[in-house]
Amino acid sequence: SPLLPFCEFRFVCIMYLKSKFSDLPPGMPLEWIRKVLITGLAPITGHCTNNPVNRHKKESFLQISDNHGSTKIQNLLNALTGAMENGTCKVGDSLPSVNELSRISGYSRDTVVKAYRLLQERSLVESIPAKGFFVTGKSRRVFMLLDDFSAFKEQLYQAFRSNIPKTWTVDLLFHHYNEKIFEQLVLSAAGRYSVYIIMNISNRSLHPALSKIPANRLLILDMGTPGPPEVSYLLQNFDGAVTKSLESSLPLLRKYQEFIMVYSHRKTPHPAETVQAVKDFCDKNGFGFSLQAETNSGSIKKGQIYLVIKENDLVDVVKACRELQLQPGDDIGILAYNDTPMKEIAVDGITTISVNFKEMGIKAAAFAANGEKIQEILPTSLRIRNSL
Repeated sequence: SPLLPFCEFRFVCIMYLKSKFSDLPPGMPLEWIRKVLITGLAPITGHCTNNPVNRHKKESFLQISDNHGSTKIQNLLNALTGAMENGTCKVGDSLPSVNELSRISGYSRDTVVKAYRLLQERSLVESIPAKGFFVTGKSRRVFMLLDDFSAFKEQLYQAFRSNIPKTWTVDLLFHHYNEKIFEQLVLSAAGRYSVYIIMNISNRSLHPALSKIPANRLLILDMGTPGPPEVSYLLQNFDGAVTKSLESSLPLLRKYQEFIMVYSHRKTPHPAETVQAVKDFCDKNGFGFSLQAETNSGSIKKGQIYLVIKENDLVDVVKACRELQLQPGDDIGILAYNDTPMKEIAVDGITTISVNFKEMGIKAAAFAANGEKIQEILPTSLRIRNSL
């Protein structure tokens, strides 16, 4: 107002700014006040803190990485949740406005709005009218690297996700047993996550790249031999546990004369130790044993048990039985590795040799939540259904 003396005008401005920004320096020049009122920005007020910091710190608290294959929204979410996770942004701290975060990040206002909306849905951020965005919760980022996508891996992931807070971010990736991809993914993730849940690429040893990840944050799943004593793991046993499972149902298996195992190390990364375990079981108990790279419908006959690893091979065996009018569980036995919900109902139930992948996911979630070391070889069991 032209009727307001300059000193009173300056006092009113300072009171207004103090209601929005804390700990303003004394003796603010009129030009500074004018810029703040026009732009809505406080050049010396830090974000994620109630104390003033310099411009460099203000703009560098957010570490945005343009990760290949990630959207701008995901990159911004990772940066914001990372700041919450490492303590840069604490509960109750203010966050940049939409306009300011757009300027700092170089992303559009629309991208920033969508990122804030997702954080609000996760109860990590709240928006207070006329005041801005504030941190309301703490996030954790989890790096989950599985070998490939399959029905039993989905069971594992869903069990894991449903047993951790919804506010946590889980980056799920697959290495498909490609050693180069595995190494690149692990090395690029090192130091960027709170927890690392990783399916190893080999059953013989841990990949050297895993040494770049802090042992207290790393959990090895499924394949691998117990490594350094400080590394946590939830593993399968692919030989002795298989033999024990078969021996537990020996009376039922006696109505068959020969085991046919459909397996090729070129088609599946499943550990070859299982092949030797089944062969040893057959030799010990008087069963014939044959190893086939693929299903040969012309050689299927009554009195055989087919043990298959891959889903496609299971389908081929079932189709061949229908064509030859052989009844699974009576004329021929069918065993499949790794249990899934579909195997419970297919052909009135497919008998499986498997660990409990849901249990694996629940225990992995417990490790992520409390960080307590866990070193377990999960039990393998024979789940008898009508196909046997």
